[in-house]
Amino acid sequence: MLHTSIEPRLPKPGLNGIMRSIIAACAILVLLIGTADAEQCPPGALGVSRTLVVDPNEHSRVGSMQYPETLPLNDHEVVLTFDDGPLPRYTSRVLETLASECVKATFFMVGQMARAYPWMVRRVYDEGHTIANHTQNHPIRKMSVTQAAREIEEGFASLREAIGDPQAVSPFFRIPGLLRQKSVEQYLAAHGDMTWSADFLADDWTRINNSEVARRAISRIEARGKGILLLHDIHPRTVLALPEILNELKSRGYKIVHVVPAAADRPKTATSAQQWVVHSTPEQHTSPSQNAP
Repeated sequence: MLHTSIEPRLPKPGLNGIMRSIIAACAILVLLIGTADAEQCPPGALGVSRTLVVDPNEHSRVGSMQYPETLPLNDHEVVLTFDDGPLPRYTSRVLETLASECVKATFFMVGQMARAYPWMVRRVYDEGHTIANHTQNHPIRKMSVTQAAREIEEGFASLREAIGDPQAVSPFFRIPGLLRQKSVEQYLAAHGDMTWSADFLADDWTRINNSEVARRAISRIEARGKGILLLHDIHPRTVLALPEILNELKSRGYKIVHVVPAAADRPKTATSAQQWVVHSTPEQHTSPSQNAP
């Protein structure tokens, strides 16, 4: 009844009317998206200063703790990385903190964790972070190349299955415990994967409180002035320390850089060879051989 009484009053839409309606709808959608972004990124948020696009085939190993090259960052630029997740109880809170400051990070995930919580992997990816591999089972021991290859490839497979898109997983890899092996690094390089160490740790896997995690992170960042920070998204102390770390970085004028791999539609960032070379700093960071993360 209602439909019948109203329909005769409606003008018959022509092509121009339809096009105008589509354009108006798109404009409203863009406006709504912009409003949502503005709400999610309040004035004063730390944000991402730039995206660094890297080619693993040109630079296969990064991190001054163990390698002669690290990411080509400018002074006061930091890359955030998280290992060992996802673990929903804590990873979700890490994501909330990062989102509150509009910050992006790289998550080195364990394959068995990805299989247990595939929806968490998808959430991390959907929120714009880089998904990277941290083996299938996180073995803290030296391995043969065959054993390592199995851990590496199963880890990548678990992440790709969790997201449902092979292209969504970066060719970035971090060895558990930073227990580097030349043969494993060679295997990774031969398969186009970039091995990540770090430039500084926060010791958040040890029995220290969240304030000490934040203090160590900031003091080591300040000592070097830039670099890759290694954290873990599976510990409550890290969840509690992260807001303080981000606030301190912001107040001290640091910028966050998001790292992604080069692709056919995403050319690498132009850099010079010298920018990748590690330069020594007055304060040395904790050795991975002393305390394996």
